[in-house]
Amino acid sequence: MNIAQQIEQLIKAGIHCDEFYLENESHMHGGSATQSHFKVIAVSDDFTGKRAVQRHQGIYKLVAELMNNPIHALALHLFTNEEWKVKEDKQLLSPQCLGGSK
Repeated sequence: MNIAQQIEQLIKAGIHCDEFYLENESHMHGGSATQSHFKVIAVSDDFTGKRAVQRHQGIYKLVAELMNNPIHALALHLFTNEEWKVKEDKQLLSPQCLGGSK
């Protein structure tokens, strides 16, 4: 199972996702690691009543075994269904890498 599949499995085992998108963004960064930078967009009413930091902490706890190695960076975009419904820009582009060999 590759890293992306592991991330998805761990998150979906911990929360109910009505929508889930995972993108491997490693190609946008320097270095030889091909599975180190990821972006997650998760839509779940499990986030209702939680501040952004609480949502992020919950996801980081779910994927803790993968953080720092092999995952170097994990961009999280976490929404309730209501927030997602009114969100205009659903593309959520990641910024270009400014470090390393880029």
